Amino acid sequence: MVILGIDPGYAIVGYGVIEVKNSRYRPLEHGAVTTKATQDFNSRLEVIYNSIEAILEKWRPNAAAIEKLFFNSNQKTALQVAEARGVILLAAQKAGVPVWEYTPLQVKQAVTGYGQAQKPQVMEMTKRLLCLREMPKLDDTCDALAMAICHGQAAGSSLRRTMLSGRR
Repeated sequence: MVILGIDPGYAIVGYGVIEVKNSRYRPLEHGAVTTKATQDFNSRLEVIYNSIEAILEKWRPNAAAIEKLFFNSNQKTALQVAEARGVILLAAQKAGVPVWEYTPLQVKQAVTGYGQAQKPQVMEMTKRLLCLREMPKLDDTCDALAMAICHGQAAGSSLRRTMLSGRR
């Protein structure tokens, strides 16, 4: 199974593509889509859409995992992230890739075994599970890889298989 993990944003969209085979994880590609603050917001959304579309076309993942949106105190930022997330979801829909949403707590639980794990613990376990020599430079990229691992864990569970059988 090939999984695309996405940490949505509008300045930086982290992404990570992994392969899961026999409960083993193999990184295929990871990085970030970045947009400039000086760019018109609609142009930034276009860059995000086109970049995610290209990643989906290149890897043809079986699933995409994205962080479930939650609202923080800055509503303007939350709305802009929601808009960026919308173009990401549209790209996945047009590519025919099913999308699964996970909360940060679910990702921490799946990657470290502890839902209250701190970011450095999640990063270290992500590095170990993917056998990476070093962590990606951007936290957003690491978060996206952790998101993909989370789906890999969930997709292999009997509960998820039961859910999937009724979904399609």
